[in-house]
Amino acid sequence: MNIRNINIRNVTIWILRLVPAIILLQTLYFKFTAQPESVKLFTEIGMEPYGRIGTGVLELIAAILLVIPRLTHYGAILGLILMTGALYFHLTKLGIYFDGDALLFSYAVITFLCCALLILAYRSQLASQLRRK
Repeated sequence: MNIRNINIRNVTIWILRLVPAIILLQTLYFKFTAQPESVKLFTEIGMEPYGRIGTGVLELIAAILLVIPRLTHYGAILGLILMTGALYFHLTKLGIYFDGDALLFSYAVITFLCCALLILAYRSQLASQLRRK
């Protein structure tokens, strides 16, 4: 493996870390300040206010873990779990176009894919940690 391949891999990994971290952090404002859109969404799925605040806290933790290289795999797992829930509610209760806009669904898909790719990239590290326990 030459230096160029290593640099491309590092840049790709950092993009896969930063994109979901930024998305997760950006949506926190709406959750933590009880913006009407966020309150409406969590009311529709029957999880207002505890689901909104709890999800926000977990998303903050996931975003932090994603940008710490030795903890990225934990952030990716948490992010994947959270986005699985978000996608479930979009596909069963909220619809893809929540309030006439597919932005939240798109963010969930992007975050899900980035986290899944990070888990794939860190699979050997995850496997070695599981063997130790």
